[in-house]
Amino acid sequence: MNQPRQQQTPPGSQAQMDPVPDCGEESYVGHGRLEGRRALITGADSGIGRAVAIAFAREGADVVISYLSEDEDARSTAEHVEQAGRKAVLVPGDLSDPAHCRSLVSRAVDELGGLDIVVNNAAYQMTHETLEEVSDEEWDFTVATNISAMFHITKAALPHLEAGASIINSSSVNSDQPSPTLAPYAMTKAAIANFSASMAQLLGERGIRVNSVAPGPIWTPLIPSTMPEEKVEQFGTDTPLGRVGQPAELAPVYVLLASDDGSYISGARVAVTGGRPIL
Repeated sequence: MNQPRQQQTPPGSQAQMDPVPDCGEESYVGHGRLEGRRALITGADSGIGRAVAIAFAREGADVVISYLSEDEDARSTAEHVEQAGRKAVLVPGDLSDPAHCRSLVSRAVDELGGLDIVVNNAAYQMTHETLEEVSDEEWDFTVATNISAMFHITKAALPHLEAGASIINSSSVNSDQPSPTLAPYAMTKAAIANFSASMAQLLGERGIRVNSVAPGPIWTPLIPSTMPEEKVEQFGTDTPLGRVGQPAELAPVYVLLASDDGSYISGARVAVTGGRPIL
């Protein structure tokens, strides 16, 4: 099924999408897998990050909701976290700023009393038909938001993570099947997968697990705010399953990787792509 043609200005609003993405608000049922744990999730106002925040809360975790400026969406996510009986901490700010990344971790530790799970999920992309259209400023911002923020947050979080902690980074099917019109974004997603694999080996002796998730075409505000209307309409229809994925369909993978059920999973890249293979 195609989505209606639609466009938004970045970073986009989930509340204004048609249809509104399913982040598990009505469907996700927790089973206590993350009871008492403390999670920091970037890009948690909407889309995949929001679905992960809702699932984590219903599994028993308190959540820091990091987002750029989408206050309405972020407050809605926080309401769902609080309805699950867990603490929600809203922290707006620009992850392309290293100082904000470090302060975000400090805020998470102060507000939650520690940190057990880090989900580096926030990302920026923009469609361009030629490389000449990509400005130096956009390239630098994409790298800073998608790659450098992951580095700064991970580095700042490590002193607070103990054995059993989990770091989960959002990569993409673009890491192996790069879209030519999303070249800067696709490059960063390959780097995320590579960094995650390195960190899994580096941090294994500390008992800290590191994994990445490679989503395929998922219906989030990133799509109508960064793609032409005709691509939005057809988004996801070329997958073997023939449809776009919903954020709620990603959340169980993040729960697995964050929980004791995934205690021997580290260095993995989990594909949630609607059938598109990753190498």
